[in-house]
Amino acid sequence: MLLDRADVPPLDAVAHLCGLQAQEPQEPFTGIWSRLRGFQPGSLDDLLTGRHVVRTHLMRRTVHLVTAEDVLAWRARHNAMLRQRVLGVYRRELAGVDLDELAAAGRAVLADGEPRSMAQLARAVADRWPEPGTRPLGEMLVAGVLPMVQLPPRGVWRTKAGVRNALVSSWLGREIDPLPADDGSDPVGQELVRRYLAAYGPAATADVRAWSGLAGLPGAVAALRGELVTFRDERGRELLDLPDAPRPDPETPAPVRFLPAFDNAVLGYDDRTRIIDDADRGLSVAGARVVLVDGRVSATWDVEAGTSGAGTVVVTPLRAFSRTERDEVGEEGEELAGFLSDGESRRVRVASSA
Repeated sequence: MLLDRADVPPLDAVAHLCGLQAQEPQEPFTGIWSRLRGFQPGSLDDLLTGRHVVRTHLMRRTVHLVTAEDVLAWRARHNAMLRQRVLGVYRRELAGVDLDELAAAGRAVLADGEPRSMAQLARAVADRWPEPGTRPLGEMLVAGVLPMVQLPPRGVWRTKAGVRNALVSSWLGREIDPLPADDGSDPVGQELVRRYLAAYGPAATADVRAWSGLAGLPGAVAALRGELVTFRDERGRELLDLPDAPRPDPETPAPVRFLPAFDNAVLGYDDRTRIIDDADRGLSVAGARVVLVDGRVSATWDVEAGTSGAGTVVVTPLRAFSRTERDEVGEEGEELAGFLSDGESRRVRVASSA
């Protein structure tokens, strides 16, 4: 959706993108604005408050904005990975904790239907497990053993709000889908691979692993091979794709696009050289907002606050821009400034080229 803005509802965009990384609550708005024509922030607010999209820990144990249908369908397939990633940080602290018992205790606390912060939930079970401390207990509860969502107003346009967590089943009115019987074909994993390739293919299995946090999905890939097409990249790696997926000619001009922090167009690959130079790779995990020029990360951007409240979009090039490129970056930056300020500012400043 970055070559040409799409005319689809925001819900369809969130689904097509397999969610948007959203630990920074306002970032998904820019990600969708860069991909849809005429996007209005209130339409995403309505999806969030109407329980059609949710904020939840999912791929890579990071907070994603995903459709309600996808969290219900995908969460069980991520359960083991989510637990292991929390244990990767707190294995020593949680060594004596039975995680199934912890999950049951957390569910008992949340049975009253009241949302809680991570600290509140952890303190409610800390008498039973005093040794680990509230942080390890809290992270395992909200990001590991319990399917939970972060409730609005967190994530609503231009709104600052703390994290209040509720069970998926409480917020959406049903439990997550159980995993199908294990015959080795991994049907949920197959759907994840199909959906990932539809948005981000062609891609290697290592790219699927880097995006999802799951261990390569070998059973799913093996089961799907008959319906996929394959290519080789410049390094000789096998790339997979759906047969009818768009694969534009390499010479297709790519317009300037402003991406939010942690956008999966950059972060959702093991091999990110397709979109960002190795020298700048660290930007993709440091939370930098980036600018695509002809389809590659060529600058970073931020908003400089103004005395009147409306800010200036400031672009810092990572390489030298031609006059045409500077003009195109400036024009798209003006549009972004207008979007972010609800039309109060169209100020943009492109710094001197690196």
